[in-house]
Amino acid sequence: MLSAILKEIEIQKDYLDGEKIRTIYLGGGTPSLLKRKEIESILETIGKFHEIDKNTEFTLEANPDDLSKKKLIELAETPINRLSIGIQSFFDEDLKFMNRAHNAAEANDAILFAKELGFHDISIDLIYGSPTTSHEMWEKNLEKTFGFGIPHISSYCMTVEPGTALDHFVKKGKAEAVDEIKSAKQFNMLMDAAAKHDYEHYEISNFSKKDRYSKHNTAYWQGKKYLGLGPSAHSFNGHSRQWNIAHNAKYMNGVLDENKLLHEKEILSPANIYNEYIMTSLRTQWGTKLEQIDPFFHSYFLEKSKTFIASKKLIHEDGNFRLTQKGKMIADRIAMEMFWAEE
Repeated sequence: MLSAILKEIEIQKDYLDGEKIRTIYLGGGTPSLLKRKEIESILETIGKFHEIDKNTEFTLEANPDDLSKKKLIELAETPINRLSIGIQSFFDEDLKFMNRAHNAAEANDAILFAKELGFHDISIDLIYGSPTTSHEMWEKNLEKTFGFGIPHISSYCMTVEPGTALDHFVKKGKAEAVDEIKSAKQFNMLMDAAAKHDYEHYEISNFSKKDRYSKHNTAYWQGKKYLGLGPSAHSFNGHSRQWNIAHNAKYMNGVLDENKLLHEKEILSPANIYNEYIMTSLRTQWGTKLEQIDPFFHSYFLEKSKTFIASKKLIHEDGNFRLTQKGKMIADRIAMEMFWAEE
């Protein structure tokens, strides 16, 4: 797999049209399985075909049970300068319900060890709205998180995906369904607590200390080009989107045996570009700028926004549209109401 990914870097060397690399993100699957030399080989190969900015944000995504002290010592010797840790909760009952491999003690230790070994740029994931998470437990999760002084938090509502074990248990009455009212309350608790601790709510699911945003994810939300590598990886170059085949063996055979990347591609229409911009920009604290929308859609967007401005879910200031706290509760619905439906 690593050989195939290194080969894909070469195959895709022209995709970004020579743009300087400012963020690298090792995510999906279990990238923490990579050894130091393997991580360095990825960076070295990227450097052969792209100019890498000296201040590049280099993130590794990992679960707490992967981040032993020994592993973190090894990672500290690599170019990785940011960790994204899938904590989810500091309570064992939550973690068992979510079928996580780690426990609360490992979640705690992963953060302490990472800080001890010099990782100052740390993001953690938290999940709210689980049937096992009371308001009191959620409050304690937040207190513990803020106590660590972590500069970045990503927090998501518990969802039940069709076909999953949790979906099966809910349908059989063996697990509680997600309570939307409870989830909304815990999201409000999160927003209030984050503001109290001087975190900026810079994207619906993301909070950070001043200027400690995820550069990588912010690039997605701002519509910048990106190149994804490996099975299922998505790429975007401003006018088209493509995604690699999801089948591991077929992906590797195509790249290594045929020197060919098996993927699908979609050329984006003006409506696609408009809808994607609305969806991503509206989720951020910087909002949607009318000047960045194709003039063809201006009157449509302005008409659709009136209802949400009147109900104080959207603020309009000098051509810039931002969600209020009330609006953030239904961000996806607001975006969908503003989408242009192609005939």
